[in-house]
Amino acid sequence: MKAIIIDDETHVREGVLLLAEWKRFGIQEIFEAKDGEEAKTLILQHQPQIIFTDMNMPRFDGIELLKWLSEKEIDSKIIVISGYDDFHYMRNAITYGSFDYLLKPIDPSLLNETLERAIKEWKKQDQRRESTIETTKVINEVKPLYWDHIFSNVMMDPTLSSDMVTKINKEFNVNLNEVDCTISLLLINSKIIEKFDGDKNLAFFTLLNICNEIVQSNRSGFCFRNVNEEKEIVVLLWTKRNEMEIVKEIQRGIYKFSGIKVVFAIGHSSSMKEAYKIAQKTLFKHNMIESPKKNNIVYIKDVSSGSLLHLLDFAEEIKWAIQSGSVEQMDEVVQRIFHTLETNHVLSLEQVRVWEDQFAILRKNWLKEYKMNEDVSFYEGKDYWDEEGVFSFEKFKEEKRKEFYKLIHLLNDVKYQKEASSIQEIEAFLRKNYEKDITLQEIADRFFLSREYISRKFKQEYHETLTNYLTKIRIEKAKELLENPHLKVYEISFKCGYQNEKYFNKVFKKIVGLTPNEFRVKIISKS
Repeated sequence: MKAIIIDDETHVREGVLLLAEWKRFGIQEIFEAKDGEEAKTLILQHQPQIIFTDMNMPRFDGIELLKWLSEKEIDSKIIVISGYDDFHYMRNAITYGSFDYLLKPIDPSLLNETLERAIKEWKKQDQRRESTIETTKVINEVKPLYWDHIFSNVMMDPTLSSDMVTKINKEFNVNLNEVDCTISLLLINSKIIEKFDGDKNLAFFTLLNICNEIVQSNRSGFCFRNVNEEKEIVVLLWTKRNEMEIVKEIQRGIYKFSGIKVVFAIGHSSSMKEAYKIAQKTLFKHNMIESPKKNNIVYIKDVSSGSLLHLLDFAEEIKWAIQSGSVEQMDEVVQRIFHTLETNHVLSLEQVRVWEDQFAILRKNWLKEYKMNEDVSFYEGKDYWDEEGVFSFEKFKEEKRKEFYKLIHLLNDVKYQKEASSIQEIEAFLRKNYEKDITLQEIADRFFLSREYISRKFKQEYHETLTNYLTKIRIEKAKELLENPHLKVYEISFKCGYQNEKYFNKVFKKIVGLTPNEFRVKIISKS
């Protein structure tokens, strides 16, 4: 804590310095001033919690200082010290909020008792001040959220209770039951959020501040975040005066701050709910390619009627392209879809959402077909906006191509891994059952694969036909058994899957270059 002693007499200042038990009360810094003028500078610079001041001083006396402290709303505790037992000074000390009044000569015990009470009172008030500041801060943070919820709910159900009408009227000086409404909708897209380093809440906070600063300066409405939709800012105007200019000013303000050109969809009605429905329909159905030509402000009259393109209609073509594993074939299909979309349909947010939803359905079905876990990570291309936040059909096509290409690679990788796994299981089966008379048909039946597929994939994986690979396994096993001198050749032949000893001898010599007996002699002679 800090204190200041203000007196034109040096010996008085020194007396207070010596008599007060500063350390006991936690006061580490004590400043001195010879008059009120000098004290003003020190008080503003150091903000002491305790002020001792004389009343009768040259230039700027104690009364003037007390007035100045009151005007500046400085919350220090003021202890007046005076050699004059005068009602005039006493009255002014009380009037301007001094904590206590001490007479010279100073009584040490009375001085410290007064100082202790002053510090306790200051700490008590400081706690209240901190609590008030914190409460005010919380209220200021929560208040916008409160009105976001109120207006979002009113927009969905415009039947206002008399209590709610009164609250809104008191806060905004408008009776919503007696005014026509204009709703302007702004959608927060990924490019806007990107401008705020991916912080969606910061994006909403900043844009709402810009919107409300303009709208409320015109006393024409209120802007809020629609809590019922993830990405909507609603500009509610209850006066039609300069409506278009207000929206344009908001667009300019957002562009100046972020470099983003935002689209506003406008809805008019005597009902807030109906105005919102019109604005939302306009927002989702207008042609995003055409909106920049209309200064990014669109009305329901700008909405073109027309059918939506359904990705599900192209499911078979897409499926064959995926199964082919050919990016080129997939590109041909996707290009045809884009051409149909651009030629026969409107590039609206509704169309984009239908595409996204149906692609998700198709992808889920393909994963199921390939027996893949749905939790696998996918590329989701949703960056359809240029650097100024304007919808770009070229970026849309680029993102959708990426989704298809990534998917085709993912599914082909899974297909290859599963195929490789099946062939590896067949190889393990051969090693385990080499002594049996195994046929290709038996393997095909066992693994639910065609003979042709097994033959082709086995050779790709092991660079041998399945028959040759099985023969090599049998001969390797025969070599091991021939090292045992107690086993007859015909016994070894039988153990290795050959029922005919002569045929076994022929196959063995063809691969090893020696007959089984010659191989045995060679092995024994080396040992």
